[in-house]
Order: sequence, then structure tokens, then C-alpha cells
Amino acid sequence: MDIDEYTLIKSKSQSALQSEEALEFAYFLINNSLDAAFCLGKNAEFLYVNDATCLMSEYSREELLAMTLRDIDVDFQLQNWSEKWQSLVQSGTQNSLTFKSRYRTKGERIFLVEISLTYVKHQDKEFCCAFAREKSNEVVEMSVQKWTDELRDTKLHLQQEVSTLKAKKTELETSLSVLRSTFESTANAIVAVNFDGDILSFNQKFMDMWQIPESLILSKKCPRCKTFFENQLKDPEAFSRLVWEVSSECDFESYDILELKDGRIFAHYSKPQWLGEKIIGRVWSIWDITESKKTEEALRLNEKRFRTLAETSDASTLLIQGMRICYVNRAVELLTGYTKQELLTNFDIRRLIKSKKSRAVSSQGEGTNFEYQEINILTKKGKERWLACAVTMLPGGPDFGEKPVELISGIDITDYKYAESELSQALEQAKQLSELRARFLSMVCHQFRTPLNIVSFSNSLLKRNIYEWTEEKILPLLNHIQTGVEQISLMLDDILYFAKAESAKLNFDPKSLELVGFCNDLVAQMQMSSSQNQIHFVTEANCLIAYMDQKLLEPILKNLLENAIKYSPNGNAIDFKLSYEKKKVIFQVKDRGIGIAIEDQQRIFEPFYRGSNIDHIPGTGLGLSILKTLVDLHGGQVTVESEIDVGTVFTVILPSGNINLPDANYQ
Repeated sequence: MDIDEYTLIKSKSQSALQSEEALEFAYFLINNSLDAAFCLGKNAEFLYVNDATCLMSEYSREELLAMTLRDIDVDFQLQNWSEKWQSLVQSGTQNSLTFKSRYRTKGERIFLVEISLTYVKHQDKEFCCAFAREKSNEVVEMSVQKWTDELRDTKLHLQQEVSTLKAKKTELETSLSVLRSTFESTANAIVAVNFDGDILSFNQKFMDMWQIPESLILSKKCPRCKTFFENQLKDPEAFSRLVWEVSSECDFESYDILELKDGRIFAHYSKPQWLGEKIIGRVWSIWDITESKKTEEALRLNEKRFRTLAETSDASTLLIQGMRICYVNRAVELLTGYTKQELLTNFDIRRLIKSKKSRAVSSQGEGTNFEYQEINILTKKGKERWLACAVTMLPGGPDFGEKPVELISGIDITDYKYAESELSQALEQAKQLSELRARFLSMVCHQFRTPLNIVSFSNSLLKRNIYEWTEEKILPLLNHIQTGVEQISLMLDDILYFAKAESAKLNFDPKSLELVGFCNDLVAQMQMSSSQNQIHFVTEANCLIAYMDQKLLEPILKNLLENAIKYSPNGNAIDFKLSYEKKKVIFQVKDRGIGIAIEDQQRIFEPFYRGSNIDHIPGTGLGLSILKTLVDLHGGQVTVESEIDVGTVFTVILPSGNINLPDANYQ
């Protein structure tokens, strides 16, 4: 070891001894200090306490290190501590924070201390050092100051209470004024009676209704008062029983009717008048119901007449309030099949009335206040019926909670509605037939004109030049005539076949048919008549026997193949596919022709309808309509997929009946 290494080790050893001695001196210094000193964490927990702190608080060091400042600080508030902590952090280690607070010892003695806090951050650890000195001599001063502050606060509070009471007094006077005005302006007579029979308060309406003289003393102790009321009532005992003799024990509300000798009728409603938990009298509200009684009697009479009329009428009559049926007559029970009890007991009206449709009535007079409606109802057995109804709104009486009621009176027009529907359908069919006839005539005139013109023109040339022309010139004209006649013949065949299909003269007679050979023969026949487009027939079966009507199947497939050839450019191939799946035979014909517009695809199976892009290609517009009829006779379906200038795929799916697959390799 050289001298430098020895010197370095010795220096480090001396530094370590000095650090340990410094720590010992610091420990003795802090623990022999007369002032309490301690370290606090961010949440006011004790991290270190000296002996003076233990002596001041009467807690051991172990107890204090398990506590927080709030356990001994009487004035501790978490929010205030958070604010102090933030203030210390922001001011850094150069500044301290000093304040006073009250501490509580373990023996419950409370004393005043002055505390100085200093923020420390050491090795990423934050805490504060606190020094506390007892200031018990200032407690009295603080108490006096506290009492002075409390007296001042009490004075201010009393002043505020006085102001509040004055405001409440003004408000109460205003309320009493409003109450008096309301009391006097009400349409009802109001009177308050105590249990000694004295009338404590009343309004002018009470005086006016009973026509009480001002000199009369309103008390049951006054004989004149008792005589006055008895002379006005038909039943003198009623007033005495209701007003003078009501027991102070009665805490119920009451409603009674008093009849006067002059024919007037007064309604009396009363309720107990409470003072705290004690009844001190009753308050009466009285109003004149003479007119309403007369109206009520009239309504009862009208109700009796209405019920008599409704129950003896053949018209169905209902009273409906909102979603509730209030009344039905016998005719409604007979019409709907529901009993009156069923309809009037929690019945959902939506089960009965399916729809309503208002209809205008031109002959209504100015005084008429009803609306004519056609109402569709559903009977208990699920049958639909139609009613022609007069509907009006009636004011609701007491029986209906004073809410409006809808009166419906109707007669059964179901037979008329069915007849109207049948007539409408017949008119629609007639309209369609007329349109069909017009399209047929237009088609016949248009389609027949071209071949007839050719025949007529060729015939005219022949007549003029038959003796002058050679056979070579005559023969093309004869061929033109032959072609025109054949075209007319084909169109007539389509029309006759369509007529048979429409008149249901085509019978469906399925028989055993070997489809692969049938399709091959049909393709060969078609190729002989048209060699410009090659037909590719594809099937995975060598033999496929199904029950079908050959005389109906042949025009279906022939029509599809002819259309594919007619609307495809010369040289384009036609794909014809036969397949079988789940007891159904599927025929598919695909071309690469002019295609069918989307808007035309919805109507191409209608008679005489032709696509918008066919230009001058001849045709009757009957082929696909006949095809659809024949497919329907088989109980099958036909679909089309097409795109302009790309091509068209027609798919016909027919039930196969009992099918036989001799070729076991067919899947």
C-alpha cells in the first residue's frame, strides 16, 4: 500500500467518526432542549419527537409516533393544514411559518402553544420541522378576546334577527291584508264558529246570503239569532245540529245540504279549526247550489230518457271517456259478443276498436255538432265489423268526474263495406282489363303492321310484274310473303295460347318425364332453327326422371331459349343448365345479350309489356306472361337477374314430385 492510499483511507475513517459524533451531539442537543421539537410528514403524521414534546403532551415517544397532529391539536383542521403545507412548499426552506394553536395533553389539559414550521426536503423526502413553546399565560387573553368577539357576533346576530322580524312582521301584515281581501272577495260565504256557539268571524257574503240584519247578535245564546235561522229553514233542527251543536271532539270534515223556505238550497262544507294540537271550533264554507240542483235534476231526467231510448234502439250506443268505456246498450253486446260487464270492467278499448276514419257529410246543418265516422271493430270471436257512427262530445256530469264524454251511436254497415270492397275490386279489374285491351290493340296494330306491309308490298309487286319478271326476281318476294305469314302465325299462336292460359283452359297433367333427354332434344330442335347462337346444355346427371307436364314445360323452356337468342348478338353463346336440389328441379338460361333495365324487371311478366331497350326487335310481350302462368300451374317460381349490356339469367324452379336418379354419381 502506498502513502496516498493510506492517507485516503485514514481520511475516510476520520470523516465517519466525525459524522457519528455529530449525530450524537445533535441527538443530545434536540432532546435536552426545553422547547418541544418534532418532525411532521405531509399528512401531519409524527415522524420524530424530542423528549420535551413527550413531556409537554404527556404521551410516550412510541405513542406519538403512532399519532398525527390532529390527535393533540384542538384547533386542527385538515383544510387549514393543507394550505399551510402548500405555503411552506412554495416558500421553500428559507422561510418558516409561525402560528398559535391549542394542544390537549393525554390528561385532557388544554394549553396554548406557539408553533414554528420549517419545510425540509432531504433525499427526495419531504417533511417539516416544528418547534412548539407553551403560551399558557395568553389563554386568559384569548378567552377574553374570544368572549368579546362572541359578544360582538351576538350583537350583530340580534340586529339581524330584529331586521328579519321586522321584515316578517311587514310580510305578515301584507299576508293578513291579502287574506282579508281574499276572505271578502270569495264567492262562498265563510263563517268560523267556536264550541260555545259564538260566531268568531264571517265575511260579507255570509251576511248577504242569509240576509242577516246588522243588529243581530250571531250567537246561539241569543234567542233572536236562533229564531232568525229557524224561520228561514225547512228543517230548523238541521242548522242547530250542524252549527250550534257540533262537538269539540269532532275532527272530521263534513258536507251537508240545507234547504230554505224560499226555495234556495245551500251547500255546507266544514272542517275543524286547529290551534296547535287542539280543536277550537269549525270553519264553514257555504255556497248557493240552487241552479246546479235544478240542472242536476234536469240531467237525471235526460239521462233516464237517454237510457230508455238507447236500450230500445237497434243502433249500437257507447259512452267513452279517454280509454274507458262508461256505457254500452244491448245492441253493442249483440254486435261484439262481449257482455256489458266485460266491457265496463277494466276493458282495454283497443281490443274492440281497431281503427276510426272520419267522413265528410255534406248535408250537416249549422247547428249540427257531431262528426260522422266509420269505425272498424273486432268482435270477441275475432271477426271484423264496420259501423257508420255519429260521434259527439258531451260535457261530463258528476257521474263522469266533470270530464267530457264521447258519445258514439252507430249502425252495422259490414255488408255494405264488403259490397263496396267487391265493387272497388271489380272496378279496378275493369280498369285493368280496359288498359290491357288498349295495350293489346296497340300491340296488334304495331306488331302486325310490319309483316302485313311486307306481304302487301310484295303481293303488289307480284301483281304488277308477274308476267314480266323471271323466277329469280319473283322467288325473294314469295319468301318475304312466307316470312310475314309465319310471323303473323307465331303472334296469333302466342295470343291464342295466352287466351287459353288466362281463361284457365290449360290443364296441369304431370307424368313421368326423363328431363335430360327432353332438354337435349329441345336444344337440338332450337339449334336447327337458329344456328347463329350456340346453346351449351350442362347437367351433372345422365338421367333425371321427374313428374311434370311436358306440354306445359316445353313452352316454358322454349320461350326462355328463344328470348335468349333473340336478344343476344349473333355469335354469343347461350348457357342452359339443369340441376336438382331438395326435391326441386332447377332450369337456368343465361345469355350475354342486351340485358333488362331494373325498372323493367318489375313488370316484364305483365301481358303485352316489353322492355324499354328492345328497339325494333319484334315481339308481342306475351311470352314471359305465358311463362309465368305455366310456372304457376306447376306450383313453381321464376326469377330474373339482369344488367344492361352484360346479360340476363332466368331461373325456373319447379317441384319434381317423386324423382328418380338412376345416375348415382349425381349430387
